[in-house]
Amino acid sequence: MNIKHFTIVLLTGAAALPAGARIELPHIFTDNMVIQADTTAMLRGKATPEAEITVKSSWGAESHTKADRNGRWKTGLSTPAPSYEPLWISVHDNADRHSVTLGNILAGEVWIASGQSNMDMPLRGYWHQPVEGGGEEITLSTSIGYGIRFLNIPRKTSYEPLDDFDAEWQVSCPANSAEFSALAWFFAKYLRQIIDTPIGIINTAYGGSKVEGWVPEEILSSYPEFNYQAEQADSTIQDWERVGAMYNAMIHPIAPFTARGFIWNQGESNVGRHDTYPARQADMLKHWRKIWNNDSMQFYFVELPGWNYGDNLGIDAALFREAQHHAADITPGAHIVCTSDLVYPDESDDIHARNKRDIGFRLAAAAATYSYGLQGIPHRYPTYRAVDLNGSKAVVSFNDMWQGFTPNENLEGFEVAGDDRVFHPAIAEIDRDGLTITVSSPDVADIKAVRYCFRNFAIGKIHDMLGMPIVPFRTDSW
Repeated sequence: MNIKHFTIVLLTGAAALPAGARIELPHIFTDNMVIQADTTAMLRGKATPEAEITVKSSWGAESHTKADRNGRWKTGLSTPAPSYEPLWISVHDNADRHSVTLGNILAGEVWIASGQSNMDMPLRGYWHQPVEGGGEEITLSTSIGYGIRFLNIPRKTSYEPLDDFDAEWQVSCPANSAEFSALAWFFAKYLRQIIDTPIGIINTAYGGSKVEGWVPEEILSSYPEFNYQAEQADSTIQDWERVGAMYNAMIHPIAPFTARGFIWNQGESNVGRHDTYPARQADMLKHWRKIWNNDSMQFYFVELPGWNYGDNLGIDAALFREAQHHAADITPGAHIVCTSDLVYPDESDDIHARNKRDIGFRLAAAAATYSYGLQGIPHRYPTYRAVDLNGSKAVVSFNDMWQGFTPNENLEGFEVAGDDRVFHPAIAEIDRDGLTITVSSPDVADIKAVRYCFRNFAIGKIHDMLGMPIVPFRTDSW
């Protein structure tokens, strides 16, 4: 499957220890964890100063090292191929004959899931905001989630980098899965079905957070509108609005833990800042890859859902989606999942769209293609290519319009404008031979611009023959 090799790092933290024990491992390493398969795992920890340390595993790999004068040690350990067979790792302090053993481990594929509330939203939903099919997924999570493990990083903020947290890896079952990220769950479920490998999800998301909350002070210092020190002293700022604070508490403690890549659903709190977002998301990803010591980690992110954001022109969210696609274009290894068709008419005032299943499926399809090298999986979306303006009619052509449009679909969503820059709903007709769409409006005699679903809340209803929606677009730069 064209799977590359990685290095996994075990952090040193302040996890609760048995009485008298000398070995310390952080909470990111607990029973039930998933480790990235086919790697050289770099283990770290604390033990008796200058003690000889032995690391053993159920698959036969073994390693030896010595703790320094402060008791810190590190060593490498080979990990096995992906398997559903339970494994164990044991770390021994030979000086005091103490050990820590982690059991029921699976070797598989590990993914970091991050962002704000649409990533954090659990299968049980939020208050009066359900996840479509959430109850069924919870009920069947033991069987359909076989080989899927979750680690939910507690929602926390800090202005100082933290090394640990209070949480443990969990297996999929009704007693646990209600609190799993719905989006990450569907991603893991479909990806496991595609590649038939155990999947570990580290969910580190915080509702309401800005992209600037997920980068360190060294990056924030280059952004002129933020004063990191002044913000720390301001008690009126809500936790989820604080910059750098999620990075310190929810990324720093997990950063060396080897993973295949990232899935990201964030942006609502940055709407209105579309001019700075592409570069800042790229800054974040560059830094994350740096601290994971892996520039090849792929990054899959979700197009902003439809919602009435309240701006006067009603297009701030559309401008932000446009910026998100630009972010994907300028960032190597970044891929955006279009969701223009995955909201319902009654969700215009609900920022937490209930269809997480199809978004997770599209994320999994993209990851299967770009991270695992599988061929033939639908993963590209029709995008605007060019427009031919001809008086009262405009002909729009597209990239990646495989074999035409799904027939008999509702062609709503197009708007046209003349020199006055006032947009009017347009009538659209498909040219099946030319794979183009012709638009017109009785209110515009000389069309100068065409837009499609370029509104805060608009439902995309046109797909290619494989069910991929047209990406919202505009032909103007007004």
